Amino acid sequence: MIRYHGLPFSGVMENQLSLQGRHACVSHAYAALLPNALEVCQSVILDNGAFTAWKSGTPFDIDGFMSWATSSLRHPGVDWALIPDVIDGNEDDNDALLDLCPVEPAWVPVWHLHESLQRLYRLLDYPRVALGSSGEYAVIGTHAWWARMAQAFDVCCDLDGYPVTKLHGLRMLDPRITSVFPFASADSTSVGRNIGIDVKWSGAYVPRSRRMRAAILIERVEAHATASRWAGSLNAAWANSELLG
Repeated sequence: MIRYHGLPFSGVMENQLSLQGRHACVSHAYAALLPNALEVCQSVILDNGAFTAWKSGTPFDIDGFMSWATSSLRHPGVDWALIPDVIDGNEDDNDALLDLCPVEPAWVPVWHLHESLQRLYRLLDYPRVALGSSGEYAVIGTHAWWARMAQAFDVCCDLDGYPVTKLHGLRMLDPRITSVFPFASADSTSVGRNIGIDVKWSGAYVPRSRRMRAAILIERVEAHATASRWAGSLNAAWANSELLG
């Protein structure tokens, strides 16, 4: 599984030292960080910035993102970009945005957990699908969230538990998640958010350098293998009944 670490970290130098040889996720909200990431990372993916805009209550600049992403995808170090989406929008809103991009590996659609399993099933025609927490499942790790993810993987996987297309977990780099679900890739901003919270780092042997803090957090995230296949759940019959209407 490829683990993409979301920017920003605290300072350009920390980005360079901590992410050398790693993989990064750069949001359109922080587009200025892309050249730096491409200098030091193995590869980069492009986040459309919809989640950042949604959280801050600011308008989502679709045209600006499309121009930036289309140009940036020409770089050999850029793997793919997320198709623009409406975080808490309805399915018609998000289906309409699919028409902005061709069905090819460079463009990845987002299925939001509050959307129907029928829409997820339709998106499996894409080479890769990203799963995003939203609506009543916006908080990752709740009982409702785990149950909905189980239903989603019942739809995405064949009878042997292998995904029928590549799956990406948005904000899902926690080893407790990746050890259960067979993702091809996932991202998170947890390293960038936690290296600067000094109260979380205490004791005689705790590093003060943010570079070393980042190295510790990255090592913990990347030390665990992803699940090789989905073991299935008791929700399979329910998921199939929803798909069949």
